[in-house]
Amino acid sequence: MKKNFSKVGAVAATMMLAITANAKFTTESVPGEFVVKLKPGMMRMTTQALSTQLNGFVTQKISGQDIVVVKKAVFQTNDSAIKSLNENPMVEIAEPNYIYKISKTPTDPMYSQTWGLGNIGQADPKNQVGVAGVDINAEKAWEIQTGTREKIVAIIDTGIDYTHPDLAENMWVNEAEKNGQPGVDDDGNGVVDDIYGYNAITGTGNMKDDQGHGSHCAGTIGARANNGIGVAGVNWNVRMMGVKFLDAGGSGSLADAIKAIDYATKMGANVMSNSWGGGGFSQTLLDAIKRSNDAGAVFIAAAGNEYNNNDNSPTYPSTYQVDNVISVAAIDNRGAKADFSNYGKKTVHLGAPGVNVMSTTGGKYASFSGTSMATPHVAGVAALLWANEPNLTAAEIKARLVATTRPLASMKGKTRTGGMVDAYGALTNTQAPPDANDPSNWATVAMNVASESPYKSNTNQTFEVSVPGAKEFALYFDKFNVESGYDFVTIYDAAGNKVQQLTGANDESFSMTITGESARIVFTSDKSVEKTGWSIVKAAYR
Repeated sequence: MKKNFSKVGAVAATMMLAITANAKFTTESVPGEFVVKLKPGMMRMTTQALSTQLNGFVTQKISGQDIVVVKKAVFQTNDSAIKSLNENPMVEIAEPNYIYKISKTPTDPMYSQTWGLGNIGQADPKNQVGVAGVDINAEKAWEIQTGTREKIVAIIDTGIDYTHPDLAENMWVNEAEKNGQPGVDDDGNGVVDDIYGYNAITGTGNMKDDQGHGSHCAGTIGARANNGIGVAGVNWNVRMMGVKFLDAGGSGSLADAIKAIDYATKMGANVMSNSWGGGGFSQTLLDAIKRSNDAGAVFIAAAGNEYNNNDNSPTYPSTYQVDNVISVAAIDNRGAKADFSNYGKKTVHLGAPGVNVMSTTGGKYASFSGTSMATPHVAGVAALLWANEPNLTAAEIKARLVATTRPLASMKGKTRTGGMVDAYGALTNTQAPPDANDPSNWATVAMNVASESPYKSNTNQTFEVSVPGAKEFALYFDKFNVESGYDFVTIYDAAGNKVQQLTGANDESFSMTITGESARIVFTSDKSVEKTGWSIVKAAYR
């Protein structure tokens, strides 16, 4: 959900998935050609003699490197040819003649502002400098798949601006209604003129976004790429169904939420993106999500923006225990958990970019923050994976996304996977290596720095900490509970640069990495609501 939207985590049935390298993906090479490095002295032979000895045709020689290009019969498999060449006593190394291409980075003029898709350390739209590589690994995934119009993503939200030039070409279209008679329910589904989706508030087909939130989510999932304007989505080709049940103020009723989910289910949505939540447990809403599960859809939901541990205080719909639910936390462009983001070691599955995310809104573009913005990143990857492997079931899609997350220190202990969604990992069914920047893998030194517990109102305290000899270090909070959004712990490095500001609940977690061997901690509180405070028990360093 967008920050300041009302609440919205998921314990789904545990599913195991074997991780195998390069599922549904083979590296492209020139058919029948192999690059062969010969042992010293072999290049003195004539081309004809080399061809005979290598059981092929030498088409090129790379002088000074003892390398030749060998052409073999195309009916021989690569594996067989490589095996026979490497067994030849003249050969040191034999490899396929791989094909390399220009990277499929979109040319859209605002693409560099979408750090969640490609992060090279640039500043986000609010000028926070990022950490290179903290993104969903979309650019590598696009070398394999850029999406298909065979799959439908329902954005259950405030609607979609289906006339937006970056969204129009990727809208789902109900052909029966588009080609039918105006004012007539041509397809007999109970809704008149539902050409691009459904408005559950009015019961009509007019789902035009009057708030901007739903269009923002749509742009992350499927803004058209390489069209000379704006941004690009996770999917360059997709069909997005607008299902509106939230009004211009960002609010909607339980009854309309049920109608919205049921419409998406009935009309064949494969992926449902849900950046909303609130209320208490509802059996009727749970039943609607179960119906979507029975229909074979994936239901992706925002974990919420209340600084909340969803394990202890469930938020809905993301905490419903249905097999197709995936709950999403938010991270920023440095890999930190967003301070507002809900979390849960048992109930939230993974993280995704959700701070200062640039995307489409009503006829224009804007930067929003929230688990609402993280959710469509995951929905987009689900659609991309389904485009690449259309025969997967919803259960297999969820299992793949969960099994192939990229480890991230800020998500460790805060989500079930301890990582963030990884598009390339999902498409290749491979798991990324451990996070090299995870302080839990570094050396540690004991530390004892803490606030009063409970702390006093109007606190303004400064603490100095140091780890002599460290090049960088991180502080470990075993306890952290201050009033969300009003009381803050701010960490500065020795040069006075702000490293991180913490608020809310952050037990058992490391701070962001601090450069150097010393830091200053400033704790401030307002005049009301004193909580139990915080304590630092160790520092990790390298």
